[in-house]
Order: sequence, then structure tokens, then C-alpha cells
Amino acid sequence: MHKWNVFKEFDDASKAAANFLANKIQEVIQTKGICHVALSGGKSPARCLNYLSEKPLEWDMVHWYLADERCYPQGHADRNDRMLKENLWSLISPANIHVMPAELGAEQAAEIYRKVINKIEHIDIAFLGVGEDGHTASLFPGNAALLDMHSVVPVYDSPKPPSNRVSLSIDSLKKTPCRIVLAGGEGKTSIVSRIKAGESLPINSLGDIDWFVDEAVVPTNSL
Repeated sequence: MHKWNVFKEFDDASKAAANFLANKIQEVIQTKGICHVALSGGKSPARCLNYLSEKPLEWDMVHWYLADERCYPQGHADRNDRMLKENLWSLISPANIHVMPAELGAEQAAEIYRKVINKIEHIDIAFLGVGEDGHTASLFPGNAALLDMHSVVPVYDSPKPPSNRVSLSIDSLKKTPCRIVLAGGEGKTSIVSRIKAGESLPINSLGDIDWFVDEAVVPTNSL
């Protein structure tokens, strides 16, 4: 079931998402002693991650993973790990950061990262995005990767560049107890309407999601 948290401005949604994420991380640490968090890239999470970096968390108890990565060389401006380093990971011990070696190609990177993910019971929290076609991580509608039940999957023929990617699988994200999506702007209004209508989309196949959006995405009179 989707839970919609709607705010007037995207900055307000980003702050609220950071507070929610910080509280969830602390809850997991109190229960398990450690927390495993997967993050997506893109532009939307940057502000939220800045806010999260200011929180008094038990940072040494949190391990960070990628929900997906683009098969570009290390340091490429469009890699997800670069955005994450700029906005959060530069403040965290490298021992707690687990990047996808996507520069090796989709197949090899998926095999290597699978070993990393398979060492843990499951990802505790996935902080995701959503595309205008309903994709999340690098799991696109109609793509063969949706049928791959490994924990980490290679993605080919992505409709958005680059065509080759690596992603946590639908199965991995379904096993994640807490899923959060942050989205803003009128460009996401149409896809959110389709999501709320229950359309068969990758984002709708994961299970419960806590959404943090602005009024441009979900006008208050539509709730």
C-alpha cells in the first residue's frame, strides 16, 4: 500500500524524507545493531541527502549500497556513485560504502555485487526514485531484467542512456522492509496518477512505499 506524504514545496518534502529516513535508520540500528541502506542516483535525492548528512546518526553502524548504477567509467559525471559521494558519502568511512563496479560491464558487475548483497540478510531500507515511465532503480517496464530473480541483475537495452546498467532486482527490493520514494515537479504528475490507479509498473510491483512528494506531483485536492 502506498502512503502519500504531500508537501507544498519540494524542499519541504526533501526535509521530511531525510527526517523519516534518519528515524528508520535509527530504529533498525536499535533492533539489529546495524543498518543496510540502498540509495538511487539522479538529481532528486541530492537535497535530501544533504539534510540527512546533518543528522546525529550512528554512522559507523550504517552500510550503504547502490540500488543501481550506470555502466560508465569510474568518476563519470553521470554515475550514481558520483552524486552520492558529492552529497553524502564523502563524509562516511569508505569501509561502509559498497559501490557497484559498473565500469566492468553489466554482467561482470552484477556477478561481483551479487556476492556483496548475498552476504547480508536483506537491504533494510531502500531510498528510491521513480521515472516518468514507472521505472525504479534501473528496472524498466517490459525489460528482461524484471524476470531475473538474482539479488543483483544486469540490465541491457535501457530506454534511457546508457543502455547497459546494473540494478538490485525486483526480488531484492520486494524483500526490503522499508521503501521510500522522493519525487517532485509537474513532470512526475502523470506517472503518479498511473501509479495511484494501480497500473502494472515496476514501481507498483515492490509492495508498500512511503512517498514524499510536493503538490506539483500530487495536488492536495486529489487525495
